[in-house]
Amino acid sequence: MSWIQLRLDTDPEQVPALENLLLASGSVAVTMEDNADQPVLEPAVGETPLWGQTRLTGLFPADTDMRAVLEHFPDDLLSHCNQRIEILEDKDWEREWMQHYQPMQFGQRLWVCPSWLAPPEPDAVNLLLDPGLAFGTGTHPTTALCLAQLDGMDLDGATVVDYGCGSGILAVAALKLGATRALGVDNDPQALVASRDNAGRNSVAEKRFPVALPGQYDATAWQAQAEVVIANILAGPLMELSDTLLHLLQPGGTLMLSGLLNTQAAGMIEHYAPRLELSVVGEHEGWVCLRGELPLAN
Repeated sequence: MSWIQLRLDTDPEQVPALENLLLASGSVAVTMEDNADQPVLEPAVGETPLWGQTRLTGLFPADTDMRAVLEHFPDDLLSHCNQRIEILEDKDWEREWMQHYQPMQFGQRLWVCPSWLAPPEPDAVNLLLDPGLAFGTGTHPTTALCLAQLDGMDLDGATVVDYGCGSGILAVAALKLGATRALGVDNDPQALVASRDNAGRNSVAEKRFPVALPGQYDATAWQAQAEVVIANILAGPLMELSDTLLHLLQPGGTLMLSGLLNTQAAGMIEHYAPRLELSVVGEHEGWVCLRGELPLAN
């Protein structure tokens, strides 16, 4: 089946009205994207930022009368938009995506491989992954930085916590690299489903990798249990969760933080400084990974 897409290049003030009109006129999906290569960084709480030049795209069935659709739009709105109607040929999107996701090596031992391809080095530590709907495939710089750090650590027998586990890639990698157990925490139920699926795909027993929503794991049982705590999220939550993350970490344990731009590293280091010393241990494409050890109790 083919589709028709209507593209409207506009400014952010017009987006709500145009989005409502697209949906009211029969669009089955509406997307927004940057139309000027402008980065949008972490928003404030309750804020939904848009780009200064925004492209709004409505997707319509192939038999839609687009002339009738455009008649629903007031002239004063359309006059401020660059508009374009295109035919979008249908594809097997799952197969299209699978063709572009290839095995990736991190550090010396670890490979992350899509489950539909044979690992290139069968004797390596191979993590089979289907990303699904949750964040964490190894392709993002922050995930890659964390995986490289894990590959270089001695994790034999370790307990690990992955806070913001996404697809479970970091926790499962730690378990494949020798950790005994790992706790995965995420506020997205879909992430927990993806983590369980990827754990099973790698023959990781459920008892070795429990996953839970925040507040739904036994915080007392996990207090000061982890030799390694990983959080690959965003700067704001990493600061807000500092007490939670350090509560899970045993004295002498390693805290690893990512999801940070290099411009945010100094502020994060300062925030954690009263309790442990963090330093930049990796940087890629403007993103950084921080790492530090919780001091031993006197």
